[in-house]
Amino acid sequence: LEKAGQSIVVIDQSKPFTASKIAAGIINPVTGRRMVKTWMIEELLNFIKIEYRALESELGIQCLENTTVIDFFPSVQMRQSFLKRQGEDDQFLQVTKEENYWRNEFNYELGWGSVSPAYLVDLPLLLSSYRNKLKQNKKLLEENFEIERLFVKNDGVQYKDIRSNKIIFCDGIESANNHYFKNLPFAPNKGEALIIETSPLSSGFVFKKGISIVHWEKDKYWVGSSYEWEFSDDLPTKEFRERTEYLLGQWLRHPFKIIDHVASIRPATLERRPFVGFHPQHTNLGILNGMGTKGCTLGPYFAKQLADHITSNKPLMKEADIYRFKGILTRPPGSGH
Repeated sequence: LEKAGQSIVVIDQSKPFTASKIAAGIINPVTGRRMVKTWMIEELLNFIKIEYRALESELGIQCLENTTVIDFFPSVQMRQSFLKRQGEDDQFLQVTKEENYWRNEFNYELGWGSVSPAYLVDLPLLLSSYRNKLKQNKKLLEENFEIERLFVKNDGVQYKDIRSNKIIFCDGIESANNHYFKNLPFAPNKGEALIIETSPLSSGFVFKKGISIVHWEKDKYWVGSSYEWEFSDDLPTKEFRERTEYLLGQWLRHPFKIIDHVASIRPATLERRPFVGFHPQHTNLGILNGMGTKGCTLGPYFAKQLADHITSNKPLMKEADIYRFKGILTRPPGSGH
């Protein structure tokens, strides 16, 4: 929006544990147990490189790193699934004849394959750098957003003493409790990760065997994540720590020390498609949300699409546009199902 000449202000209270801040930042071109291509991946990969490089240039940082995912097969079924998919389409999947290549660093029984190109986004660096830029330009209000102080009018919105044409909610799981958007079919899930210290592993790789090991900083590595559909809070659990510590001890050949355990709630969606666009009744209220585990992949693409929609009235992709939920978004309160 700024690039298009729009004036903006961001309202955000800094919180230590949000889904973005504790995510590993992996952009993986394949997904799920059946190793299918990530939705729209060919289009997204080209776009992602351009957008992240532009952000790097703007902020004077390096936050996008090329990587290869080394996929150690955790079961015979997963090995067969990988080999079958690679035989059908080898665009991103590679098999190896060097089955023993990683024996010095890992224990594994069923071999491995690799996924590339993949990318890693340094989210702590990117988020802190962008936050500093907003602060320097006096475009950041560091406070909790109080929705009861938002007044929606025909010609715009007013929040406290700020008048604006539009407001966009990019607040992750908080939107599931926002009375304008809570009817959207969110499917929140909880993710946990450990931060460990260990001897340096081979650089330029993400290692995966059910759980993933991703370089975090210096001799620290991120290990995760979980997908918990039933949870009562956003706090780390003893069960995840114990299970992950056991799996890691079986797999990793280096001694390691757990130095942190983090958790947060992801704003996933029932149909695994994002929520982008404007409320059908309150057309000054927008949303950019519902990316689930694919925030680094989908976020830049749909942020640009939403900005183009606002500034040039370009159409939003129908699969992402929240207008597809017009019926439930315009349902009167208390009208049931």
